[in-house]
Amino acid sequence: PRLIGVDNACEWICGGQQKRSADAMKDGAVDAVVAAANVVSSAEHLLQQVLDGKLDYQARRERLQAAMEFSPIEKMMIFESVRAVVGAKAGRHYPAPMEAIKSVEKGIFQTIDKAIETEIKGFVKMAKSPVARSLVGLFLNDQLVKKTASKYTKGVEPVSHAAVLGAGIMGGGIAYQSASKGTPIVMKDIRQEALDLGMNEASKLFGKQVERGKLSSEKAMQGLGKITPVLSYGELSAVDLVVEAVVENPKIKQSVLAETEAQLKEGAILASNTSTISITHLAEALKHPENFCGMHFFNPVHRMPLVEVIRGEKTSEATIAKTVAYAQALGKTPIVVNDCPGFLVNRVLFPYFAGFSALLKDGADYQAVDKVMERFGWPMGPAYLLDVVGIDTAYHADQVMADGFPDRMGHDGENAIDRFYALKRFGQKSGSGFYQYEADRKGKPKKLASAEAQGLIQSLHGEHQTFADEEIIARMMIPLCIETARCLEENIVASAAEADMGLVYGIGFPPYLGGALHYMDQMGLAAFCEMADRFKHLGKLYEPTQAMRAMAAEQRTYHQY
Repeated sequence: PRLIGVDNACEWICGGQQKRSADAMKDGAVDAVVAAANVVSSAEHLLQQVLDGKLDYQARRERLQAAMEFSPIEKMMIFESVRAVVGAKAGRHYPAPMEAIKSVEKGIFQTIDKAIETEIKGFVKMAKSPVARSLVGLFLNDQLVKKTASKYTKGVEPVSHAAVLGAGIMGGGIAYQSASKGTPIVMKDIRQEALDLGMNEASKLFGKQVERGKLSSEKAMQGLGKITPVLSYGELSAVDLVVEAVVENPKIKQSVLAETEAQLKEGAILASNTSTISITHLAEALKHPENFCGMHFFNPVHRMPLVEVIRGEKTSEATIAKTVAYAQALGKTPIVVNDCPGFLVNRVLFPYFAGFSALLKDGADYQAVDKVMERFGWPMGPAYLLDVVGIDTAYHADQVMADGFPDRMGHDGENAIDRFYALKRFGQKSGSGFYQYEADRKGKPKKLASAEAQGLIQSLHGEHQTFADEEIIARMMIPLCIETARCLEENIVASAAEADMGLVYGIGFPPYLGGALHYMDQMGLAAFCEMADRFKHLGKLYEPTQAMRAMAAEQRTYHQY
């Protein structure tokens, strides 16, 4: 603050952004910016100015070590403005930026030595906080996940040419990601209009990069040129890896996969972008199941960092390794999981949705549930998330999950998702779901309240009942956390670190909580099991496993940081 002023200092400290040299010069953080070749000569010139008495560095140092002077009005205006801006960006779950402002506010009226003591006290307080433990844990987990992925790819030949089956938004997103990272890709579909949609999606994404100044028009055109749209299988004969991204229907997928396999060169990898369907089941249609695995991208592909690489019963380790390498080449974080309905992320997500459906059945207002869960730290509430995912997608995935885990994920009678699916209220894609959608000025879907949706749910479940925020949070989080523990126990995911990072990267699990397993560690497994037992009347989704109860009795945790 003494160097660049309170406003700039709070923005630098709380934002945590890297600064370009020109910006640092503009803000007064540095005295000069010179070319790298002139650094030594410029430093020598500066020292000479000091020796010649032209630069009084000691007077400047004394000024910077002294307390600053502000009137009460000036102080109030500066810090009220800073708190408002930083508080809005940081949010209620991340206290460090506001604590930093508090330290600055105290420190500017102190000498530098006293101000440093004030800063140390604030830092220690934050370093010992649960949020710091969660965020440090995420950093360590992220390093472990990357290290694990690197072990798979050691000595693996990179994918030099890829393909995606099925254009449209998802296929176009995969094609864009591959082309933008330098791997040429064939995009195949049976309909020209679908190919046009896929190319338009990729073109739009390249265009946004140009608008933001991150890519030149020439580079964008070169990138788009790496995508080859085709209607026939002929162009697939030379590719190293194919990602199937057709409709989420096992019979259609098996038919397309079998047709594609016959066109590929020996040793080429076939991967499915299925979000829930068993890889082992899909592999039954193939002659070489060892060359087949799951490669589950998340939507929107260009933004979501996670890719689940799914190992079927007959998938070879060479296939896993090459698919992990391709995911890394696309700039993604791959996590290898074993096969089961929903794999890791969706297997954990659908119990969360089941908790939501049970709340609606008991009379909860879905808009109130959304607000509570968003305040708790989720990027969007469950109703809005279902609209974004697509009610039709959720409906089909729900059937897969119910068939795979009937004791926990099956349900009797019609729920809101069933009713909306029957009425073709598919969410954002159809313009209506739990909410209504209309395009804003930028053409993006804008969420609006829907009296029709409210009426449909009331006709199913009766009048609204009021629930305390704590009960809503518990009923939503307990099934998700228990299912995450089950995935670890059943070796669907290899480590607690990978499980937690999968949820943070895949579904936006609140980072300040560190992931589902870390969340239970922080609460204490005994306290979590006690909380779950209060809701055991809601069914098996709320029953902790025997292994969880044993860990609770022994006071063990999932993570050992």
